[in-house]
This record gives sequence, C-alpha cells and structure tokens, in this order.
Amino acid sequence: MTHHRTRRPQFFYTTAPLPCPYLPGRTERKIVTELTGPGAETLHDKLSRAGFRRSHNIAYSPVCPGCQACVPIRIQAGAFAPNRTQRKLARRLQSLSISRMAPRATAEQFALFQRYQQARHADGDMAAMGFYDYRAMVEDTPISSAIVEYR
Repeated sequence: MTHHRTRRPQFFYTTAPLPCPYLPGRTERKIVTELTGPGAETLHDKLSRAGFRRSHNIAYSPVCPGCQACVPIRIQAGAFAPNRTQRKLARRLQSLSISRMAPRATAEQFALFQRYQQARHADGDMAAMGFYDYRAMVEDTPISSAIVEYR
C-alpha cells in the first residue's frame, strides 16, 4: 500500500477596508495568509519575492482597489552597485556601526518603535502595542529572523 502525503491547502483572506496608514482619506485592504508548519519558510520566501510583507506569523500584501501607491522594493544584494549619491552618503556615514543580532526585543528598540509609530502611524493598530506585543512581533515567528542595529 502506497501512502501519499497530502499537502495542506494554503488559505488567503482579504481584509475589510480600513483607513490607509499612509494616504489620508484613503482606505486599504490586505490579502493575508498564515505562515505555519514545516513549509512556512519556503512559503515566506516565495511570498516575499512577490511583494508580501510579514508581521508575526502572517504574510500580507496591500490590495487596494484603484491604488498602487505601496510598491514593494526588492534588491538583489549581490548585484547592487551604489550610485554616486549613495557612495557619498556611505562616506559620510562610515562611522556607523552595523550589528546583526538574534531576534530579541529590547526596551531601547521598543522605545524607538513607539516614537516611530506615534510620528507616522498614531491612529494605526500598532501604535497601541505594548512591550509584550512588540516582543511577540519580533520573537514569535516560524521564519529564520535577525535584527540589524545601526548605531
């Protein structure tokens, strides 16, 4: 008797319209799916190449009727060549230290996150996040993750 492994179907959902966090007077909708199980990493890789973003164990992409203002940008790091302006900036910022770290939330990161949310998205859901919500966002994920700090 041959046993075939059946694949679990991947469900995608569309959210109800909500106020756009970027354009006043506009609404946004998202297509979302869960990143769970043994295929989460592969699914995340495919979806991120298609312009999806990730928060916690959810992958999402804006699908706003009549609007394409949110354009995801993906750059192949190995093929990147800085232009003149970018080289000039790199020289000005050469004292900047860059550290790749394990995905562990800190109070310092959370304070920076809160300042950003209040300045850019004060009316958004994430502006009301507490430290434990932030920690879950950073640490609870089925995807191999890291934090990169620039100082």
